[in-house]
Amino acid sequence: MNAMTANIPLVSIVTFLPLAGALLLIFVRGESVRAVRAVALAVSLLTFGLSLLLFFGFDGKSGLPELVEHAPWLGRGLDYHVGVDGISLFLVLLAAFLTPLALLSSWRAVDDRVKEFSFFMLVLETGMIGVFVSLNLFLFYVFWEAMLIPMYFIIGIWGGRRRIYATMKFVLFTMFGSLLMLVGIFVLYSAYHRVTGGFSLAISDLAGLSLSPALQTWLFLAFGLAFAVKVPLFPLHTWLPDAHVEAPTAGSVLLAAVLLKMGAYGFLRLGIPLFPQAAASFAPALSILAVVGIVYGGLMALVQKDMKSLVAYSSVSHMGLVMLAVFSLNFVATEGALYQMLSHGLSTGALFLCVGILYERTHTRLIKDYGGAAARMPVFAAIFLVVLLASAGLPGLNGFVGEILCFFGIFTSNKVLAALGVSTVILSAAYLLWLYRRVMHGPLKDPDSLLRDVDRRELACLVPIVLLIFLMGLFPGTVLRKMDASVSRYLDSLRTKAPVSLTWKPAARIARPARISGDTAGPAHLVGETER
Repeated sequence: MNAMTANIPLVSIVTFLPLAGALLLIFVRGESVRAVRAVALAVSLLTFGLSLLLFFGFDGKSGLPELVEHAPWLGRGLDYHVGVDGISLFLVLLAAFLTPLALLSSWRAVDDRVKEFSFFMLVLETGMIGVFVSLNLFLFYVFWEAMLIPMYFIIGIWGGRRRIYATMKFVLFTMFGSLLMLVGIFVLYSAYHRVTGGFSLAISDLAGLSLSPALQTWLFLAFGLAFAVKVPLFPLHTWLPDAHVEAPTAGSVLLAAVLLKMGAYGFLRLGIPLFPQAAASFAPALSILAVVGIVYGGLMALVQKDMKSLVAYSSVSHMGLVMLAVFSLNFVATEGALYQMLSHGLSTGALFLCVGILYERTHTRLIKDYGGAAARMPVFAAIFLVVLLASAGLPGLNGFVGEILCFFGIFTSNKVLAALGVSTVILSAAYLLWLYRRVMHGPLKDPDSLLRDVDRRELACLVPIVLLIFLMGLFPGTVLRKMDASVSRYLDSLRTKAPVSLTWKPAARIARPARISGDTAGPAHLVGETER
């Protein structure tokens, strides 16, 4: 923390500024559509600008949360407690960066109830950021549930023809998992009081509780189901394609780029640290499900006829790789999982923006209705290609860094699962290049189509993402340096809480950053590694 941010509640400002902007919209005259859009965009841009101060004010050397704010709230341990560390910092930046781009993308696509749409988008931003900055479990749950409300309306009001079905499916899946997590929170609250005589739901306090293996198992299942639905982990993924296809472009961008990351973040922040013995027990099964999701998502993407559906199933595949890395529990894999979450957020967000641009011109997302679009849209074709190659993991682009770190870390833990996980590279290259060839090349399907190249507003949506794709691909150390100490501390804390019956074997020191002293590689055997 530096002098610039020492006495400013910066985390709270970044978190609640979008909500304040949403409330401000209520007082904007209903017929002033341009004013509503301008206010919403200005608030989201200001939020992103202030979130950059979090990056520059974050030191990251201790591995502990920084810029911490702690104040009594409801009493009895239900405190307002927020801050950022190397695990959550870049996810906050991702949410703050993509929200104004999503709003800008809806400038023409959403022309009905613009004030309400902008209101819910800003409320959603507060919910997303709040999840990542919460250091109190009850506060985490409040923001976790708060996200559900605006996304429900965004899909249900401005979605496609089957929006009600998609919305109800999305709500039922996520609410079921969330209610189980709430029960788990009650149990943890009671356990802490029983053991210590006090009241606390601070995540750091709960991580120090000594729980019986049986209780850990039930609590891990309660929390893990909520997180697995959000990832989504196979076979709990079925809500995702429907939600993506029916959501408006802006909703699809934030759903894929940010909301899906909350499941993996939940495992990293809560599921594994709070219940390490249960996490060790379930790691092999969850890793196998992750591999199934990788292969299944890739194969399903290959046969999709709708572009949005293809991108949705690609998310199932790529998030399967993230989950496989998370449960490899070593330094390289964990950093790879975090980096891949950011890379996937940028690449998939841009893919949905590109699909939205095509849909605005032709009002169809069916791949068979396109062909030869590059002749009419050369600039768009170039940007689309960069985004597709980033998602496929081309060296020099952001996706490559995340994937290679994941594969190195997973290979250290389990060679068989790593070999199966590599299929995501082959499958993603197949369905993404097939998509590009069908849409951009060949004869022009409709010579009288209204296809035109991207305008300045659309370039303003896509160019910042493309720049970040190259920046993260060429200079990954900018991000990794901020993560190192927090990831090391996370894995070290798991070692100290390991059950005596487990043998914690240090993973090989592959790609170990020299700037962090000591071996913090995790328990390689937790995903079933045999002796080397």
